[in-house]
Amino acid sequence: MADKELHHLELLEVGRQIQSRERSSEEVTRAMLARIEAVDGRLRSYATRMDAQALDDARRADTEIAAGRARGPLHGVPLAVKDLLWTEGVPSAHGMTIHQSFRPTEDATVVRRLREAGAVILGKLQQTEGAFADHHPQIASPVNPWDATLWPGVSSSGSGVATAAGLCFGALGTDTGGSIRFPSAANGITGLKPTWGRVSRYGAFELAASLDHIGPMTRSAADAGAMLAAIAGADSRDPTASTLPVPDYLATMTRGLAGLRVGIDPAWTLDRVDAPTRATLAAAIRTVESLGASVREVVFPDTAQAVLDWSRLCAVETAVAHEATYPARRAEYGPGLSGLIDLGLSQSATDYQKLLLRRADFTGRVRAFFEPIDLLLIPAIPFAAPTLERASQLGVDPELLAGMLRYTCPFDLTGSPTLTLPGGATEAGVPVAFQFVAPHFGEDLLVRAGWAFQRATDWHRRHPAV
Repeated sequence: MADKELHHLELLEVGRQIQSRERSSEEVTRAMLARIEAVDGRLRSYATRMDAQALDDARRADTEIAAGRARGPLHGVPLAVKDLLWTEGVPSAHGMTIHQSFRPTEDATVVRRLREAGAVILGKLQQTEGAFADHHPQIASPVNPWDATLWPGVSSSGSGVATAAGLCFGALGTDTGGSIRFPSAANGITGLKPTWGRVSRYGAFELAASLDHIGPMTRSAADAGAMLAAIAGADSRDPTASTLPVPDYLATMTRGLAGLRVGIDPAWTLDRVDAPTRATLAAAIRTVESLGASVREVVFPDTAQAVLDWSRLCAVETAVAHEATYPARRAEYGPGLSGLIDLGLSQSATDYQKLLLRRADFTGRVRAFFEPIDLLLIPAIPFAAPTLERASQLGVDPELLAGMLRYTCPFDLTGSPTLTLPGGATEAGVPVAFQFVAPHFGEDLLVRAGWAFQRATDWHRRHPAV
């Protein structure tokens, strides 16, 4: 395979080459660092590069592999992580000027687990301010590699851009209201938001603690399964992390979609999206049926109140996360994040209790909804390829914002796992995505479904020309 194709290999493929010693980790890492140097000046996906440490880790991986001590599918593979994840001795700014000099003295649990799996960390990826909706006014946002006029997604935008553009073989992102799913959809990659609690949050800056999810953003469902297996599991430093055993996602994924029951709510899913998204969903439904799944018409619980409640609940929890610096250092905050915190501070105790009660009710309804089905198939966002101009209206157009959040934030409220997959394209060739949603701790079903879909289609193998 020509070197020019190396950067778009899937994680598991480049891992096989490194672990079989067809290529060295140092060779691959040097190639990726050279590509970042050549391309990222205009894409701006990296907040901090870790070249020297990455090369040291790559050489260590090569030595271990040569001695017969391969650690697993991630060993020697260059990855990257979102900037809100603590990385020992490396700036971890959370997309904020206020934290630009913060250098943690330890790794976040997920970063440590990637290192223990033998992964090579190339650097920290850019994100929105505090992982909310907007980039800080003093920080340049990442650029969508498919088209610079298009939205790159929010929060985990750097993770989406870098993975799509071949600047890492996979990345970690976070999702509080859609921030794994939006940039995965916008950049044409695969994003897995695990069940809340499946992955430890220790060493991750918070946006909203009970809504924050950490997960992989990759080029395939199989790659996402490999990364999730490495980072998931109980953690004594995070008592909210589940103690349930972590499945071997790669061992079960080849069971595919045969026999699974997939729910479709036509009124909620097909009737409230634009034409390219509707065409992508219809094609995905046909593919799912052809792969042996049973497609069933369902009615999903109404999400209108859940979307409204998400904003206020997120605001309250964000105010808690920032109480050490806000409002004391208000002048250093951008308008989007400060507005969210002010909304949180304006909520009364009774307002908050009502939010909690409605959240518990909605979560119960969604749990019951999954009893007769295994997976739900829905859009990732209601319209394809939003432009930067359109996305800039999210903060001032409540109807647009509610439409964007309709298919994402309800599953942060419930903590349900989701898998975002590219499944179509606009007339201009820009990716269009959809989601599978599973019951709690159904990530094995998501990886199975994604693997089967991607075996039958090639949308995930299409890359931007950068």
